[in-house]
Amino acid sequence: MVLGMTKIYKFQDDISTDARKELEKHSSLSVDTEGSGLQIPHRDKLSLIQFSTGNNDAYIIQPNRKNYKAPNIVKILENQKITKIGHYLRYDISGLEYFLKCDVKNIWDTKIASKLCRTYSQYHGLKDLVQEFCGKKLDKRLGSSDWNKSLSELTDAQLQYCSNDVIYLHKIKNELNKMLVREKRLELYESSIKFLKTRIKLDQSGFTEDIFQH
Repeated sequence: MVLGMTKIYKFQDDISTDARKELEKHSSLSVDTEGSGLQIPHRDKLSLIQFSTGNNDAYIIQPNRKNYKAPNIVKILENQKITKIGHYLRYDISGLEYFLKCDVKNIWDTKIASKLCRTYSQYHGLKDLVQEFCGKKLDKRLGSSDWNKSLSELTDAQLQYCSNDVIYLHKIKNELNKMLVREKRLELYESSIKFLKTRIKLDQSGFTEDIFQH
């Protein structure tokens, strides 16, 4: 289906093999998830997974919440050759790795990058980055939706919301990377990304506070 200028592909349980092969042609994919709440995995469940190639498309998958078997998605996430771009991956990777039993490799987090190079601003949300780098205004009110409804029950507005979370990330990543290089903070960013998986393990073990504080 097409919403506005965005091509949306919907899948139940897992992406098809043909879709996986198409996504594997790209060196980078943006990724996002929706959950039944923010306390993943302790209370809430992974509800939706979104991918984009950066070409005004969105692949929206509703995983099987009984067994979360999605081998084609796992192959994408574990493919070291594909950069997975996300915003606040601390949340998304926690849900993906816990429920899909996978190891997400080669990640790029726009929120971490923004905090390191956009020190002129205190606003690092996705809508702020989309506004600055893409000149678009996002409506985030639908973020508090019941994402556990069936795909057929999701409204066009909800599907567009899911798509907006991934279709702009390639552009944002490219701009932030330039700024990290310019400000000589790329090495600091790369070190932070290496720690991200450990930060997620700390979250899942109940250590949500900053363990480096006095």
